[in-house]
Amino acid sequence: MHRILTLVALLSLALAATFGMPATSGATYAASSAATASVQAASDWTPPTASLADPGSPVKDTVTLTATASDAESGVASVVFEALPNGGAWTTLCTATTAPYTCSWNTKAIADGGWTLRARATDNAGYVSAWSSVSTVVANNLLVVLDNPGDTLRGNVPLSAHVYNAGLLSLTTRIEYSVAGADNWKTACSGLGSTLSCSWASTGVTSQDYDFRAVAIVGVSTYTSAVWTDITVDNVAPNVTMTDPGTPLRGTVTLAATASDAGSGLASVTFQYAVSGGSTWTTACTSGDTATCRWSSTAVADATYSFRAVAADLAGNTTTSTAIANRVVDNTVTSVSVEDPGAFLSGTVTINANASSTAGIVNVKIQRATSGGSTWTDLCTDTTAPYSCSWVTTGVADGLYDLRAVALDGHTTSTISSVVSSRRVDNSPFRAYDVQAVNGGASAGKLDAGDQLQLTYSGLLQTGSISTGWTGGSLAVQLRLRDGNVLGLGNKGDTVDVLRSGVVLPLGSVNLKDEYIKSNKTITFNATLTATTVTVNGAPATEVIVTLGTVASGSGLRGGNPNAMVWMPSTSATSTTGSSCAATPVSETGAVDRDF
Repeated sequence: MHRILTLVALLSLALAATFGMPATSGATYAASSAATASVQAASDWTPPTASLADPGSPVKDTVTLTATASDAESGVASVVFEALPNGGAWTTLCTATTAPYTCSWNTKAIADGGWTLRARATDNAGYVSAWSSVSTVVANNLLVVLDNPGDTLRGNVPLSAHVYNAGLLSLTTRIEYSVAGADNWKTACSGLGSTLSCSWASTGVTSQDYDFRAVAIVGVSTYTSAVWTDITVDNVAPNVTMTDPGTPLRGTVTLAATASDAGSGLASVTFQYAVSGGSTWTTACTSGDTATCRWSSTAVADATYSFRAVAADLAGNTTTSTAIANRVVDNTVTSVSVEDPGAFLSGTVTINANASSTAGIVNVKIQRATSGGSTWTDLCTDTTAPYSCSWVTTGVADGLYDLRAVALDGHTTSTISSVVSSRRVDNSPFRAYDVQAVNGGASAGKLDAGDQLQLTYSGLLQTGSISTGWTGGSLAVQLRLRDGNVLGLGNKGDTVDVLRSGVVLPLGSVNLKDEYIKSNKTITFNATLTATTVTVNGAPATEVIVTLGTVASGSGLRGGNPNAMVWMPSTSATSTTGSSCAATPVSETGAVDRDF
């Protein structure tokens, strides 16, 4: 009987791999010596699709919401409609079970203002579609709406406001601003009528955060819109200094600059070059806020050039650095470099090298040495481009290694590349497997109560190595969110970690790879830590779940864009067999989506 169950479970896992389903099968496992298994088979492996039609804007009275849904396998069982007011929580409007899928929405029973609507389908096998969302404005009464002015403003800013259901009333409309949180309102522009559009000169105010609202005056009555809070006005250009790239320049070189912005934050640094004495500047490469990028000097003719850097902040302000002149590009000699295979290496790794010479390349040797050592061992000798080696890292001890390439040109001259240093070989079988985030709160793409961070290991975790005495049950912790600039990771390096009683737990940290919190801010959430057993590659493994509660301290939350998070695990976490966790980071799997 055990053999039959095993075969069925393996068949379920094989089907999941073939049809692109989640790694967790229909089987359930218990991490104990008396493991039990139950297997369920399903003929439908494909989720349904759903699309919510736009009801238009504004809307009033009773509105019929319509969605289309389909499922090629088991058929659509139901379509649920939900609504979210600005700053509120999702509520279910109705569930439709037959096509056409419609829902009557009585807008008179709710508050006027901005609303988000969404619909999702469930098929008869229990699979659900992605949410389909639209936005609208509910206006049953006289309603003032200020259009979103944007997150970051500079120069002359277009502003617009609308007054709905004013009828033939004579009214004056104003758009106002105040220093964020000060409630001291000043007029940006005003006009007669129910529609107001204007251009506001933001250069007339200090660069900082502001609140914006619209006001309509009808006789002696005043009506006010919802407030757009914490809008950054930034009319201050960033600072940038080009780093001398050196001379002569050959092959692929690193262009770098020192750049900063105290307002909205640094957005990019563009590196440019021009023939010495010329006035036409050409872009070499563009970096993010890290202010460094790689440029192939072989793309230009050998000559003398000037280089400069142009920094841009998130508001669109730019600054051009002083040019560095008289730098020679000379590619008439042999050049060789070894590409960085990454900070963490395991299994069989491909090591690539680049080499060129006017005399031709005879061969390229790729070599390794223990980090800081002087004894170099050949990994291979390659005679044809592209030059590469397959390095079986399990043949060496775990630790830090240096890599280099040696090119032999047609003149029998050997040229040694720069060293790629301190690459860690780590073949520990216990390691980080996946990181995911679940939106269980009110706002998609923004951390709030109910959201979850899920950390999956490749095997079973000794939970006591995370917190003394912890067995996987609910444990009160704190989740700390820090802006990337606090950690030297730039605007899009916002990072979370988990603390208990002020001490960081050895779960490592997760780089969210986007902006979830305002510059140089820190927010701490009350949270609950639990552990559960899942299946990874057919074997039991531990998934640690951090469920967010209320904000304990800090402010400045903002919504992030779709990106793949990266989990940097801690080597202090151990498996149930006593193995330390590998330090190798792991990126979020699956389609790129908005986390939390």
